[in-house]
Amino acid sequence: MLKSLVKLMEIKVKAYAKINLLLDIVAKRTDGYHDLFMIMQSVGVYDTVTVTQTKSKRIVITCDKYGIPTDKTNIAHKAAKAFFKDTGLKNTGLKIHIEKRIPHAAGLAGGSADGAAVLVALNQLTGANLSDDELCDIGVKIGADVPFCIKGGTLLAQGVGDVLNKVKPLRRCYILLAKPDYGVNTAEAYRQFDECGKTHTPDKLAFLMAMQSRDLNEIAMNMENVFEQFIAVPYKVDIKDVMRSNGALGVCMSGSGPTVFGIFDSREKAEKAASELEKYAKDLIITTPVNKGCKIVSK
Repeated sequence: MLKSLVKLMEIKVKAYAKINLLLDIVAKRTDGYHDLFMIMQSVGVYDTVTVTQTKSKRIVITCDKYGIPTDKTNIAHKAAKAFFKDTGLKNTGLKIHIEKRIPHAAGLAGGSADGAAVLVALNQLTGANLSDDELCDIGVKIGADVPFCIKGGTLLAQGVGDVLNKVKPLRRCYILLAKPDYGVNTAEAYRQFDECGKTHTPDKLAFLMAMQSRDLNEIAMNMENVFEQFIAVPYKVDIKDVMRSNGALGVCMSGSGPTVFGIFDSREKAEKAASELEKYAKDLIITTPVNKGCKIVSK
């Protein structure tokens, strides 16, 4: 009986990364945020977030990777605070441990994924029984990518990232993620957009039609990210060239960067490209699409 009780006090969640198959900044809003149009895809690389109820009356964050903030600036901490504030439930104390596998500051929504996992875990631990939409309403207050990371799969995201609609899922393929040893500040990236604007607008209708037909070649060939028009990433051109020369159907940058990804129709081609990219990229991961943003793996 005691063992069962202890289990109910702890939940472990897989928090999946995302890539942007298409990213367009539509306009700057009067509130300072930006209206976006994004086709987002969850991928199989994930952080493992363990949320344990304690009696400390504090929120304690730990992480197995050096350099990740474990104070109030961590989105996981913000998520827990927002959950208790919005639900009116009392926080008796939490320990949140993050096993980090999603590269940090990579344009893969690693922090947002952790925040989403905390909301999903707390919903189960407290018995709040909030719907995904209700969790998303909390999540968007702490990060634009958090709602997507709660629902996951293949979605069209609009507004600031809070208006989500399903599109047909990406076909089975192999996705090579390549992150140079370089970081991009998202706020700075948007500031550059505000100053520079964009020189080209992606053909959003054509891309949606490709998604509807599930034509992997057409999707991959038409991937586009407007941040690439004004964000300089070291070795980006070299990384793309190597991917293409090894059979990538298409290549693109994710989020505000710096991670570049390629879509391949075979793992062998992706592995060959990865072996040639070691001199350009700090993190190299071969993964596949997944149909969810968070997955509870233990209670």
